[in-house]
Amino acid sequence: MLDRDLWQEVFHILKKNKTRTVLTGFGVFWGIFMLVVMLGAGKGLENGVFYGVGDLALNSLFIWTNSTTKPYEGFDRGRYWYFTNEDTQALLDNIHEIEVLAPRLNYMRGDVEIFRNNRSDTFRIMGDTPEYLKIEPLTGVSGRFINNKDLKERRKVIAIGQRVREVLFEPDEEPLGKYLKINGIYFQVVGVFKSRRPPNNGGDSQNKTILMPFTTLQQAQNRGNYVGYYAVLARPGIQVKALEEKMKRFLAKRHKVSPDDNLAFGTDNIEEEFQDLNNLFTGITLLSWIVGTLTLFAGVIGTSNIMLVIVKERTKEIGIQRALGATPVRIIRQIVTESIFLNTVAGYTGLLLSAGLVELIAYILRKGQVETFFFHNPEVDLKVVTLALIILIISGAIAGFLPARRAIAIKPIDALRSEI
Repeated sequence: MLDRDLWQEVFHILKKNKTRTVLTGFGVFWGIFMLVVMLGAGKGLENGVFYGVGDLALNSLFIWTNSTTKPYEGFDRGRYWYFTNEDTQALLDNIHEIEVLAPRLNYMRGDVEIFRNNRSDTFRIMGDTPEYLKIEPLTGVSGRFINNKDLKERRKVIAIGQRVREVLFEPDEEPLGKYLKINGIYFQVVGVFKSRRPPNNGGDSQNKTILMPFTTLQQAQNRGNYVGYYAVLARPGIQVKALEEKMKRFLAKRHKVSPDDNLAFGTDNIEEEFQDLNNLFTGITLLSWIVGTLTLFAGVIGTSNIMLVIVKERTKEIGIQRALGATPVRIIRQIVTESIFLNTVAGYTGLLLSAGLVELIAYILRKGQVETFFFHNPEVDLKVVTLALIILIISGAIAGFLPARRAIAIKPIDALRSEI
């Protein structure tokens, strides 16, 4: 039941010395403010990194060949070797941990000049298979992607990135069915796509890419059965590191590469990279909680000290209350209520301002369409807000309990004799 007299007394005491009340609450305000802002910023960093890779499968692996660094079975060190079409089928037949295997091939001379009517520009060309889209999906704008029939028949068809369309076609022109001239050969456009990555983290590069059937690029550049590298998706429940080691052993044996020559392979283990990042963000969150909690704790100590001063100043008043019949429970409740109220108001103000600041930054980033690999959509978790409020109430109770115990420890007769 609401005790009106109690709350009137609480407000009277806090208003009696407004400057002291504000300065006391500032420590708690700043602790909560710092905690929420740091947690929001940490979440923004985490979102930025995960947003930066689009929808790239996290249980994936990229593997390619380097020159050997150790002699083996009559071959000298420094031997150049490469994957082949036969390796593709052998891997699928023997490495059952593979869910998806996508051979890929870069255009041999890097970016190449593409012509259409009186327009031209340089773009990257990739030889791909439909399987790669299961590892890193792209957003279809119109038409379709490369399909298995394109591969089988080595069709002269291409899917172009959004930027390629913008450069080589009029804004209202439909590119599907049109032809682009690549190294003297005409290829028909069958699809337009755009990247799911932010522009500054591979999105621009993917949007400037032309995809053609893997087998068509092999034939167009007379590269036989050469495979540039593999993109691999592990089956659910399979560790990518274990799959990587198994593939290395299998391929090394097929190509007579020393099983100890790890430098003969190049790999990019996405699962390991993101596990490292998860550990990093866990550490950042933990650090934010430690710093914010310690700052908040310092504010709570300040509140407790000020409450002790207030109790000392009110020694005679407390003695009169005790003499008039106020119970120890009422005295404790009054002082603890003052402390909880002060902490909650100060902390809740800090919580609102910090959450508002985080949301304002997120709004500015969205409004300005700022897309960065390092920071994206900072946010405050509802669980964090709830936990912060609980911490505020508990810290306020702790801050007021010790002064309250000191207040009731004073005998009424001694309090009445006090000159303070």
